[in-house]
Order: sequence, then C-alpha cells, then structure tokens
Amino acid sequence: MRPGPEYMPAPPRRIATAVPFPLIPVSLFGIGLGFSAGIGLYFLQPALPPMWLPWAVAAAAVLAGLFRRRALPLTALGLGLLWAHLHACETLCAPLPESLAGRTLVAEGRIASLPDAEDARTRFLFEIERLQADGEPVDFAGLARVSWYRGAPALLAGERWRLHVRLKPPRGFANPGGFDYERWLFQQGIAATGHVRAGDGNERLDHGAGGYRLTRWRQHLRDRLDALMDDGPAQALVKALVIGDRDGLTPAQWEVFARTGTSHLIAISGLHVGLVAGFVLLAVRWLWSRSARLSLRLAAPRAAALAALAAAAGYAALAGFSIPTQRALIMLAVVLLALVGARTLRPAAGLVLALTAVLAVDPPSVLSFGFWLSFGAVAVLLYALGRRLPPRRSVSATLRRWGQAQWAVALGLLPMLLLLFGRASLAAPAVNLIAVPLFGLLLPAVLAAALLGVALDWHWPLALVAPVLEQGYALLESVASWPAASTALGGRPGWVWAAAFAGALLLLAPRGLPSRWLGLVLLLPLALLRPSAPAPGEARVTLLDVGQGLSVVVRTSGHALVYDLGPRFRSGFGTGAAVVAPYLREVGVGHLEHLVISHADNDHAGGLAGLPDRLTVGSLLSGEPAEIGAPHALPCRSGQRWSHDGVDFEILHPDRDGYAGNDASCLLRVSTAGGSLLLPGDLEQGVERRLAASLGGRLRSDVLVAAHHGSATSTSDAFLEQVAPRWVLYSAGYLNRFGFPDAGVHGRVLASGARTLNTADTGAVELTLPASGPIPPPRTFRDARRRLWRPAPERR
Repeated sequence: MRPGPEYMPAPPRRIATAVPFPLIPVSLFGIGLGFSAGIGLYFLQPALPPMWLPWAVAAAAVLAGLFRRRALPLTALGLGLLWAHLHACETLCAPLPESLAGRTLVAEGRIASLPDAEDARTRFLFEIERLQADGEPVDFAGLARVSWYRGAPALLAGERWRLHVRLKPPRGFANPGGFDYERWLFQQGIAATGHVRAGDGNERLDHGAGGYRLTRWRQHLRDRLDALMDDGPAQALVKALVIGDRDGLTPAQWEVFARTGTSHLIAISGLHVGLVAGFVLLAVRWLWSRSARLSLRLAAPRAAALAALAAAAGYAALAGFSIPTQRALIMLAVVLLALVGARTLRPAAGLVLALTAVLAVDPPSVLSFGFWLSFGAVAVLLYALGRRLPPRRSVSATLRRWGQAQWAVALGLLPMLLLLFGRASLAAPAVNLIAVPLFGLLLPAVLAAALLGVALDWHWPLALVAPVLEQGYALLESVASWPAASTALGGRPGWVWAAAFAGALLLLAPRGLPSRWLGLVLLLPLALLRPSAPAPGEARVTLLDVGQGLSVVVRTSGHALVYDLGPRFRSGFGTGAAVVAPYLREVGVGHLEHLVISHADNDHAGGLAGLPDRLTVGSLLSGEPAEIGAPHALPCRSGQRWSHDGVDFEILHPDRDGYAGNDASCLLRVSTAGGSLLLPGDLEQGVERRLAASLGGRLRSDVLVAAHHGSATSTSDAFLEQVAPRWVLYSAGYLNRFGFPDAGVHGRVLASGARTLNTADTGAVELTLPASGPIPPPRTFRDARRRLWRPAPERR
C-alpha cells in the first residue's frame, strides 16, 4: 500500500553554501578573461588592421567554439578583438582628410560637453553632424575638440550651431617620457581638433539641449555653484567633487595632489562612488529594518543594496557618467546585484565580471592609466588581505587593518605608478592613512552642502565646508613642499619592471610564505639601475618634438646641455614643463651643466617659465639675456668654449652686442672625434652669409638643425655650402600655418645631398655623435613607438 501524503518524507532543505563561482560558472570565468584579453591584444597593434581581418578571426574563433567547448575562451578572445575593432573604427576608419587642414570649413552640430570658458578662450567638444568645404559635403562626422577665441558668446551644452572652423586630425607631441595626447584623444573618441573662426557666419541654430540634457543640467549646477561661492581653491574643489568639473584646478594644484598621492581624492572615481553607495547602504539598511512591514516586503539588505546602486548611479550622473565613474558604477553593480540576488560572489569572479563588463561598455578604457590603477588596487587588496582571517573587532584591530590596506596599495601600485607616470608619491601611504577616512566624512558633507545651496539658494552650507577644504588643501601643500614627498625614475629595461612587480607581490604575500624578504632584492634594480648614458667621447643628441618651436638635448657620459625650451601658450601650457622636463626625467638627468636659450622669441624661450625648480642649472646663456626674464642669464659670445667627457662645445655667434631678435641667436657647434652638430637658432640669411664668409670651414658639421624651422628667411645656399651637412633636421609644428619647412628651402637642402627629418612627421629625433666611425642613422620616436592611434611617420 502506498503511503499517504502525511507519511511522505519531507524534501531536503536547500542549504546555502559558498561554492567557488556560484554566480559565474568556471566556463564563464574563462570566457570573461578571453574577451578582456582580446580587447587588450587589439590595442597593442601598431596599425589599424584591414577591415576583413577581425571579422575573419572572430568567425574562425566562433567555429572553434561550436565544435569544442573547451575553445570557448578562444571564441571570446576573437569576439573581443572584433568588438574592440568596431569601437576603434568609429574614430579611425574615416579620419578627417589632412588636405582640409588649414581650410575654413562649415560644421553643423551640437556642443557635447561643459564649455570651459577662460578670459580669452572657450573650449568645448563639438559633435559634428555635417561638414562642408567650399559648399561641398565632406565625408566626416564625429567629435571635435574646439577652441573659440576672441569674443566667444555664452554657450550652453546641447545647443546646435553652425560654425566656421579650422580642423586638424588629432596630433600631439611625440617624445620619450611625455604625455601621449593622441592616445588620450583616441580614448575619448575625439576625431579632430581645431578652432572657431571669428566672424558673423557663426550661427546658433537651436537652443534646445537635444541629447545632452544631462550635460545641460550639470552646466546649470556649475553656474549655480559659481554664483554661491567666491573664487578660490574651495570653489574649484567643490565643482570637482560634486559634478566632476576639474577645469578650475590649476597645474600647480595638480602638482600638489600628485606629490602627496591624493589625486584620486579629487577625480570622481571608485572611491567617491563607493563612499556614497556605502553611506546610503548603511543608512537605508538601518532605516528599512525599523519597519516590519517593509522588511516583510523586501529584506533590508536587498533594499539597501538597490538604494545604494541608485545613489551610485545618481552620483555618476552628476559627474556626467565619465569613464572613471562608469567603471566604478559597473564594478559596484556587480557586487550589489549579487547581494540583491542572494548570491555568493567570489572576489576573483567578481573582479573578472567587472573587468569584462567595463571593457564591453568601453573597450578603449583599457588605454586609461586609471583603468589599470583601479583594477590594480582592487587586485592588490584581494591578494594581500583577501585570504587572511579578519581580526577580532576592536578599534586597534580596525586601525591595524586600515594601515595594512594602505601599505598594500602603496607598495603594490608603486611599480605601476613609476612605470606609467615616471614618478610616485613617497608621502602617499602616510597622507592617505589620515586623508581617506577624513575624506569619507567630508564628501557627504560637501555633496549635501552643494545640493542644499543649489536647491534653496543658500550660501551658508557651502560657506561652512569651504574653510575645511581650504585648510585641507593648505596642509597638502605643506606636505608637497617637502623635497622627499615624491620620487621620480627614468626609463628602465623591461626585466627591471618585471622584477619590481614580482618583488612587490612577494613582499605582500601571506606571512607563511618563506623568503618573502627576497622581494626587496627584486626591487633593488628599480632603485639602483640608471638609464643608459653615452660612452665617454660620445654625444647623444635628441631633437624634441615641441611643435612650432625648438628644443635640443645634448648628453655626454656625465653631463647634459639643453638648447632652447620650446613655446609657452596663452593657456599657461609650456613645453619646458610638459616635454623637456619629462624627457630629462626619462633619461635620468636632474642637473643641466648648461642651458642655452638662443634668443627671446616665445617659441624658443617660452618654456623657460614652466621649467621645474627641482631641475638645477649650472649656467644659463642667451643671445638676448635681458629679454628672457632670467636674472642670472649671461650673454653668449663667439669664442666661448668648453669640453665635457671628450665632447667639445663652441659658441660661434654673436660676436658682439647690437643684434636683436632672430639674428641674436646663439650659434652652437657640438663636436666629437666622429661627428658634429650645428645649432643656429633662428639666424637669418644675412647673418648666415657673413658667417659663411668669415668662418668658412669652421661651420662644417655632419648634422644641421635648420634655422628658423625651415623658413624661407634662413638656410641660404652659401651657409649650406660651408656647413655641408649629411643630415638636416627640421623642428616644425604639424600642418603649421606658416608652411614650414618652406618648399624652396627643402629643395635647396635636398639638392645639397643631405637627408632630412621633420619632427612634425617623426616626433622626437635621436642621434649619436660617435667617438669614432660614422654617425649611425637617426632614430625617431614615431618609428620606434608605433601605435594603433598614432599615424605612421611620413617622409616629406
């Protein structure tokens, strides 16, 4: 007889257990890694592949996955390659034709960012919908970074305009140790740069915000914050923390944050979004649990997680869903949705899922240094602390755990910071040990004060937080002034970086692992090795890419000289700080024996204003010492000679007072037993002919840097005949408005039998004047560092 229902055994109760990857099966773990690896590999390519190739690779990978389940990670890799290609193609596959550079074009589109208005310039992103040249349509559409000078009207995000513009394909300085502006433009999806032509033809077509309502709203918040606060550091910090607008922060302030390791506190990212979400999570969980009715409808932890996710999304919206906030929001959503779904999410699985989601949404984010620092910090914390048993709850144990976390992040990210930026803050662990908890209390107060002030038109909430922000910044400023607050390193071989990463991981390994002290040994090469220097009797010459200007670095085995520092722009940006100083740091130079400023023109002397104080200079010579604004400058005069490490330096002009402007340029000759270099600054043909007649064969040099960037006013036949160079190097701006180098000059140079290179095409040019034997062929930065987003050098 079959038993009745009352005798049936009860079904076994399902017990929640923590399995390795309950949310992500092991196969999906591999698929996520494969997809992410495919995106990363794509951006390592030196050039854009043929359109058919990514499709063919993806198709082959899909077929492999259909026949063998174990090949699914390979399938994901192929799909990642294709996905990255489709995103890259939006910016690179239909570029702005170079032939249109310098021509006035008519562009219609919408303002796609917060306009950044300064005294004489307004900069914004312009989403070009239609482009015309001489009334004919141009096959180009995309994002352009545009500046409007002289009388720009008040602009609103989302407005539709018809603008007369001059555009160029994306281009930046290309130098060792320098910021890769072209990579940054590509990562932001910017396909052109340029400026608006002043005139009556510019016309506002639509006041509406179009698809940029969020950006328009953020602009309104910015304007209200400006009205509620006085100008100063506090105003700039509030705008940065509330709406992610960092345009008000000066380069000097960013230097303070960099030297103290607190830049991450200012740029809205994972810390900020996490703090807001954590605050809301705790508050909602406590309040929700007070109500039995609400708790029966939805468990307090789930309700709190949903509220925290909504708050994080709201804060990310305030910041304009910038790439760092998108990344933080996705990572946070992985954790919170697992909590809502009552799933146990292993940390490694969560990290891979977040990585895959971030790259799926924005593949070029893999090029962002912030991407690597964000995921690197989480990975380091999981590695260093994730497998250790938590201490007993007490104040001392909590403080010890917090100190361990700061130590782990500081040590674990040290090699990465030095590799990516060439510098790292030594004060960061101590500063962040105090600053991050205080910031966790301050950020909600700043957000509340800003929202109250804007909503109710109250000045006093922001007036209360402003002194706190200013005092905090003043403390950071005092720490940044310490000489030992940060350290900088030059270039190192790849094996040194690999050893440094391994050493950091070994030092952070669990205590039970034997010989952890060997991590210090692995870190020693990073601290002790120096960038390679020229051999005695050699001179290594680098013509830096400073755009329409000039800067040359000459290094011997133990000394360094810089000839000119390039321009400084109206915005305050100068190539002395942005190009020359990073290059000197990259090659391990902290002291200049000689600094020669050929003359006082801005494109040669402008960069002097931004040269870091920590770069010491032995002697400063100039053809116009009184005009360059340096109190210790001495005049250069023919007959001045010196030698360093078997390399001879000689000034050949000017021979007296009375020269001004271009003709006052210092003419410097550098020679070794195997080769010579001539640097004429901006000397014009009249002086060149006199020098050719008076000096004759003393001008003879293997390498000539063309005077005045290749202008028609210089590089005369008589001068070329006496110099008889094998190589002529031009330092000129990309598609510059002057048309340098002049076609006639270039023709004379080629007719003389010399070979030429132009920094506008090749980036920085490096060559060696040997102690003996012939001069090796020059090396160019764009040839050596080819990248997907960086056009291959052209030979003009």
